Amino acid sequence: MHNIIMNSEIIKKKIAILGSTGSIGTQALEIAREQSDRIEIEVLTANSNADLLIKQALEFKPNHVVIADESKYLYVKETLINEDIKVFAGSKAIADLMEITSADIVLTAMVGYSGLLPTIKAIENKKKIALANKETLVVAGELITALCAEHKVDLIPVDSEHSAIFQCLVGENLNTLDKIILTASGGPFRGKKRDDLLKITKKEALKHPNWSMGAKITIDSATLMNKGLEVIEAKWLFGVDNNKIEVLVHPQSIIHSMVEFNDGSIKAQMGLPDMKLPIHYAFFYPERTKTAFKRMSFKEINTLTFEEPDLETFRNLGLAYEAMKMGGNKACILNAANEITVEAFLQDKIKFLHIAEINETTMNKVAFIKKPTLNDYIDSNKEARELAQSLIK
Repeated sequence: MHNIIMNSEIIKKKIAILGSTGSIGTQALEIAREQSDRIEIEVLTANSNADLLIKQALEFKPNHVVIADESKYLYVKETLINEDIKVFAGSKAIADLMEITSADIVLTAMVGYSGLLPTIKAIENKKKIALANKETLVVAGELITALCAEHKVDLIPVDSEHSAIFQCLVGENLNTLDKIILTASGGPFRGKKRDDLLKITKKEALKHPNWSMGAKITIDSATLMNKGLEVIEAKWLFGVDNNKIEVLVHPQSIIHSMVEFNDGSIKAQMGLPDMKLPIHYAFFYPERTKTAFKRMSFKEINTLTFEEPDLETFRNLGLAYEAMKMGGNKACILNAANEITVEAFLQDKIKFLHIAEINETTMNKVAFIKKPTLNDYIDSNKEARELAQSLIK
């Protein structure tokens, strides 16, 4: 949606931020603060961080806030009692709110599977989607893309890699696309072999070399599952064949991704590793509006290097490729298992290498459904979580 100027007034973009207390959500609100003349916050939601949600609500004055953790509802409601803000609780309330909010754009920045149903509801209510929740397309990409087409809804990627690809493809004929090249930093354990990873600690795995992210996505980056999920997401976002998506390890994280065309030319989108740029791009697309973000200087960049990912050591990336090729509910199963295993690792219940091992066992044991419905995705997610949980000793 373009800003419309009438009587010298800019019509503000009305934005709902699902997951406002996480890394993406807080950065989105920084943009809203900087662009307060052009952005109005309509909805803020959080999982359990009630204090930060309250602080955000007091600053941005949204019409609605939702705390998914129902045990914190009264605390949030009573703290905001003197504000003109409607307070709801529970994960279902987040999805239901998509039917009544006046937001034009919904930033889906919730973590994991929880973003699926709110995104579906937002699409059905013709909201433009700024997608930061890659699991939505991983779990149900075929369903989501069909719904976007049916309701004529724009889905703009916020992941830095997919935003880069999207930007490279603007104005291009997709029929001339030969290859998508997703770049990966390689995470904190780039170059290490399986034996090196036997005694990896949570503290070590949470030290990403380039990006500042939440715990779940940081662990996914360390196992390369994050890149695997991005491979599956790219398939659905850009409608390309499985064999046209390649991953290259690029430790400097300056080139965010590339596309290669049938004439051999390659376009790349470059910039500093800062998620505010793709968030800003998604909010204002198709415009490019001026920002005060720090600029990249080629004078300060000595080297850009690339290498093949190690699929043997980082098995999760290979599992993601397998799930993508099989289709159906396989990626849903893999994602569900991974959410369970990452949480178990963060709670010191399993070792680093157990993440991929349990993911693979779960992916192989849960029944395959070639043409799943939404209910099939919901059931597969539940079954995979229960199986993965049973494998944690």
